[in-house]
Formats: sequence, structure tokens, C-alpha cells
Amino acid sequence: MDFGFTEEQLMLQEVARRIAQEKIAPSAEHFDRVGEFPLENIRLLGENGLMGIEVPAEYGGAGMDPIAYVLAMIEIAAGDAAHSTIMSVNNSLFCNGILQFGTEAQKQKYVRAIAEGREIGAFALTEPQSGSDATAMRCRAARQADGSYVINGKKSWITSGPVAKYIVLFAMSEPDKGARGVTAFLVDTTQPGFHRGKTEPKLGIRASATCEIEFQDYVVAADDVLGTEGQGFKIAMSVLDAGRIGIASQAIGIARAAYEATLEYVKERKAFGAPIGT
Repeated sequence: MDFGFTEEQLMLQEVARRIAQEKIAPSAEHFDRVGEFPLENIRLLGENGLMGIEVPAEYGGAGMDPIAYVLAMIEIAAGDAAHSTIMSVNNSLFCNGILQFGTEAQKQKYVRAIAEGREIGAFALTEPQSGSDATAMRCRAARQADGSYVINGKKSWITSGPVAKYIVLFAMSEPDKGARGVTAFLVDTTQPGFHRGKTEPKLGIRASATCEIEFQDYVVAADDVLGTEGQGFKIAMSVLDAGRIGIASQAIGIARAAYEATLEYVKERKAFGAPIGT
């Protein structure tokens, strides 16, 4: 069995490394200090296939495999954790969820612009009083006679919430069923009834914007239900499981960058007349 990387995987890794070193790392301190979303850099990632690595080409992605995703994520995270966080949500939580559970029409409508980096996707599960505890979910989806749903409620700490065009949203459609009463929806943030709260202050990774979002009588068409009614909790857990690959890859990239920075520092820092790294 060959455990080596393919030529295509290595090519994508090199593209990610070049962008991280030439574009992302030099501007990372600025974006973090001012808390500005790095839109130009994110669009560059999209133009190079990095915002939809495992998305098939017919939906605007690079059509590659999880290994390629890991290699690219490590490089971007080594350049800046915030950029890799935005990239991770786009790839693992938004695109992956629709590719796994969406209809052909949903894939065509929602995935391409996100995979190409022209728009940003988000994933809204957590609430002020609940995270993966679906039974505590307060965001409600009331089914109407025509099959549409009216959404009311809040979601908290939504990564890319301040800038997202589309969101995978989880709401309780049948409260008496507990976890089996959660349904997933595809939300267009330009439609009436969607509101963004304040951007949350953070200790770091500030270029990755995070905020509260609120729905007030927001109407979702039946065609924008992701999966089937009551399947939302299953979808959330499946997508989050896949997302852990991206988070682990980020950790490797951040650790490598810290190690490399330390090596450079110990070559320069002197004690008793000699570099401390000797």
C-alpha cells in the first residue's frame, strides 16, 4: 500500500502554502488587530479551489479528497488561524452538509458561490442556552399549510455570521419529539426577517467574525428544508464529526507555525553572549 501523497494533493498543498506565506501571513496581524474580515484573501482562496476542496467541480469546487483538504488546511492555519477558521466552516460545515444531505437543486443553488469564495457560508446550531443539547433548543420552526416554515429565535457565536450570505440553520419544528424534532434549513440572509446582532469581542482569531443572529417571522420555503423534517440533529452531528478533521488540521498548522517562530527566536535571543538555541 502506498502511503505517499498524490501529485494533485501536493500541488494543492503548494498552492495553499504560497498563498499563506505571500498573502495571508503578512496581513494577519493587521486583520487581527482591527478585527476586519479578510474578504480579498478569502476570495483568493476561493479562486484557487480552497473554499470548496471536496466539492465536485460541477458545483464550483476543486473535486479533491480529504487528504488534500488536510494538507491545504495545515498550510493556511500556519499562515493565520482566522483565515483557516473561515475556510473550515465553508468546507466542512456548510458545503459538506449540503453535499451529504441536500437535493440536486439545493446543491446548484447554494454550493457554487460558497465553494468559489464569492459568498460566505455559516452553520447555526448554538444558542444562548444550548449547543449540541437539542432538547434545550428554543429557536422554533412552525410549519405552515403550504409546507413552508416560519422561523423565530436566536443563534449565538455564529462563525462568519456577520458576513454570511447563506446559513445552514437548525430549529425545533416538533418540540415534543426532543432531538427528533429538530429540522435543518437553508437560509438566505438577504431575505426579510433575518437580523444580525453585534459582533462578539474575542481574545484572538478576530478576523474570523462571530455574532448572534436572530429570526423574526422568517419564512423558509419547503424546498429549503435540508434533508427531511426531524433529521436536523442527525445532520448536525454528522457534519460536526467531519468538521473535526478540519479543526485537527488547524491545530497542526498553528503548532507548526509556533514551532518555526520559536526556532527563529532562539537563534536571535542571546544569553551569556551566545544564542539560547545553541
